[in-house]
Amino acid sequence: MKFSKLSQLFLVSAIGLFLATYLTACQIVTIDYVFVAASAGATPGSAGQIYTYAADAESGALRAGPPPVASGGTLPVAMAVTSDYANLYVANQGNDSVVHFAIDNSGVLTQKDTITTSETPVSLAVNSAGTYLYVITGTASATLTEYGLSSGAIGSQTAQEKLMVPGYGSDTIISTGVTVLSNNNAVYVTAYDLSAYNPGQITTSSANPGWLFGFAVGSGGALTTATGSPYQAGVKPTALAADPTDRFVYVTDYASNELIGYTIQSGSVLNFLVNGPFKTGNEPVSIVVDPRGLFIYIADSLDSTVAAYDIALPTGTPSAIFATTGSSVNATDTQPVSVIVDPALGRYVYTANHLGNSVSGFRLNPSTGVLEQTQATPYPTGSGPTAVIAVPHGNHATQTVTP
Repeated sequence: MKFSKLSQLFLVSAIGLFLATYLTACQIVTIDYVFVAASAGATPGSAGQIYTYAADAESGALRAGPPPVASGGTLPVAMAVTSDYANLYVANQGNDSVVHFAIDNSGVLTQKDTITTSETPVSLAVNSAGTYLYVITGTASATLTEYGLSSGAIGSQTAQEKLMVPGYGSDTIISTGVTVLSNNNAVYVTAYDLSAYNPGQITTSSANPGWLFGFAVGSGGALTTATGSPYQAGVKPTALAADPTDRFVYVTDYASNELIGYTIQSGSVLNFLVNGPFKTGNEPVSIVVDPRGLFIYIADSLDSTVAAYDIALPTGTPSAIFATTGSSVNATDTQPVSVIVDPALGRYVYTANHLGNSVSGFRLNPSTGVLEQTQATPYPTGSGPTAVIAVPHGNHATQTVTP
């Protein structure tokens, strides 16, 4: 009997997940719950699902947690959690919804409330105070919308900004990512100009294609465009992350295979890092800064790798971290599209692999930033996972952030 490649991959991953569970059954201590957004099946209309895994404290290996729950729509694409890890938000492109779930102490998700967005949601972020949810929407025009939060519940819209490139008001802007500073003072959005960058199609604009929009957050959530915004951001920026000390912002450029760095000046104003941009692997699509602000990890989707970088603290300059093998990249399953560092210990890195239908896991050396694969990785998920996020389980010391 012959199996398809997909069936073989799923079988190998399933065996790996079983072995990870079996081998650690006598000494499992759950350090995090890891949530993965995927579909229940491979068909376009298949219901979205949130899969839950428990991460072992000693090894970082994942085992199946509570049963999957419906994402509240189809095509879930992004997730965000509140800083107290009590609330999870999921963006579903299939029905233009953002769904709120409560997270209990055992990782069980309970759906609470839902909003319908006027355009297709793309990405989400929650401020550290837990008072605002930021949603970027639009596949033909980009919009940033801020919603008030009350005990996790999504309230009314408190601010909204249309993303436009000055002098090119009729161009089609496509948003890709959003992040908010840990001090809650600013929010940033990556986007590209489809009228200026549209491979294989006719372009109608001479504008710079890649942009980073910045907004200061004022009283009552009022959004004010940062001086100099939007900032040029390569060709096709796909994701962004800020360091936990609110000194630097980093953007991945999918088209140029580059990492672009910015320093945060007064308030929300940005300046380029003088020695950038910096080389990445092929088609970088996701980025995360570890909780200590020392290392950057980037998912390079075409290479099926996650690359590690050290941050030079005085300047913010990233440099590739080379393991003893002489390599700065680490193999994942096929097409990683989302990468995180676990929030409990800051010792494990996970990627959601869209074509691999899996999650890959790595141990993070907190002294060097070097990664090594966890036991029995990769771990099987539903079809086409698009996002991964984690919450700590139990009481853990707060990560030390380097000033």
